[in-house]
Amino acid sequence: MTTLTNRSLISIVAWRIVIFAMLALMLEFGIVILQYWSNDEDLAGSIIAEETERLASGIVATDDRLSFVMSPGLLERYTMREGETEGGIFVRVRTAAGAVLYSNCEEMCQRHFLPIEVNPPDLWQREIAAGKPLSVAGGRSFRMGGREIFVELAVLGDPHNFVAGVLLHELRDHLIIPMPLMFGLVAGATILSVGAALKPVTAAAKEADRIDPRAALQPLSIEGMPREVATFAGAVNRLLDRVADLIQSQKIFSTSIAHEIRTPVAVVRMELERIDDPRARKAEKDLDALTHMLEQLTSLAKLDVVDASAFRMVDLETMAGDSVASLAPYVFESGRTLEFVGESGISPIRGVPALIENTVSNLVGNAVKHTPKGTHITVRAAAPAVLEVVDDGPGFSHSPTQVLERGRTKSSDALGVGLRIVERIAELHQARLVVDSDQGRGTRVRVEFAAEEQPATKIEA
Repeated sequence: MTTLTNRSLISIVAWRIVIFAMLALMLEFGIVILQYWSNDEDLAGSIIAEETERLASGIVATDDRLSFVMSPGLLERYTMREGETEGGIFVRVRTAAGAVLYSNCEEMCQRHFLPIEVNPPDLWQREIAAGKPLSVAGGRSFRMGGREIFVELAVLGDPHNFVAGVLLHELRDHLIIPMPLMFGLVAGATILSVGAALKPVTAAAKEADRIDPRAALQPLSIEGMPREVATFAGAVNRLLDRVADLIQSQKIFSTSIAHEIRTPVAVVRMELERIDDPRARKAEKDLDALTHMLEQLTSLAKLDVVDASAFRMVDLETMAGDSVASLAPYVFESGRTLEFVGESGISPIRGVPALIENTVSNLVGNAVKHTPKGTHITVRAAAPAVLEVVDDGPGFSHSPTQVLERGRTKSSDALGVGLRIVERIAELHQARLVVDSDQGRGTRVRVEFAAEEQPATKIEA
């Protein structure tokens, strides 16, 4: 039995989406970092916008007054820490009228911020020093309780690494949140689409598994298949047509040649019967063997055209017993003995009566052909639905126990065409064929049919 180890198309597509998504994320990460890191003006603007927004959270507006409260969190963020000697952070919050609500600088505020008497624009910024780390000043206006307030900030040398915060914020907004969501939707849609596209392909594969070369070959359905796959399925259908023609030709050849040869063989036999000579008698025996072989080949060819309507419920015990009764004179005349054993509890099977008879006939004929005189042959019908032919002959040293799938054996050469016919009959009945033989202990051939639950209808032999 062949085990498929190929990965499914869905898993291949999913993995490739993951790989390309990771590459896209890395590329986008590089683009975002490069875009903001290389543009000092945009980076400075982002710092001013974010930090003034954060500072505005400390503005308190009441009915009659405005105030600014530097919370512990804001104080920690905008105060130089102990040990920091380079750079600086300066904050001023004032009203439009010039009233200062908060300031942590005096002289530095005058140097970096707009004059107190100037009414600044809604958003402004200027570069204090070029290069990195950034040194920038700017401000932004906010309306609180119907009044306008200006929050101004100056950062020299970026001592608290505000740039890293801005870059992380941009990565979050442009990469960390939207990109996985987008790729997740793309992956889901792609996998669902591939799965939907492969449904007709899976159905076609099941159809192909059910194709029986002995029956009319039905083309694979291409309905709903993607065009590329439908093209391949169309090629398979054309191949099936060619195979059907080949099989039909083989059937015609097999049956025709057997019938064509039978007539001249009969004529030769009639002529030999008129000759009174030992060599003529030997030739007659050879012709009998040839005739038998032709009959077997014809039977083998006919097995390719068995119609499903020929199957019916068969009482295996009755059928096997009747076959043994008809074969007994031939077996006893050959110098062997024949016995039939029918066990209780045998279930009926669904089969072709003539083929069941043929099975018994071929197995008993093989036993007669390949054993010496005095051999005892036993035909047994056993539960649940087993047909068994056993002989106590010499056996075959090169034919060990063979138990193969779907009732097939690796080779039937040692046991003749008769066993090959039995193999084909077992295949037709989806039965399991077991050949057990060893030199010195005889041969056992066992056919295990699928038992049916319904009661059997007795078939006349």
